[in-house]
Amino acid sequence: MGFIVILVGTSLAPTVADQVVAGQAGNITGASDTILGLTTLFYVLGVASAGISVAAQGLRASGLV
Repeated sequence: MGFIVILVGTSLAPTVADQVVAGQAGNITGASDTILGLTTLFYVLGVASAGISVAAQGLRASGLV
């Protein structure tokens, strides 16, 4: 299950980044522009945390942690 989330998440990261850039092309200024720009970062951090979670659960299940 976790590997599917990582696979789909990483394949959608460029699409999310493109949509954020397209959204910033509109009439957005100030804090809204900054928050919209951070959307890609937080999306990728979420996918990375899912990967870390899958790795930690695998290590825990094998008895290494």
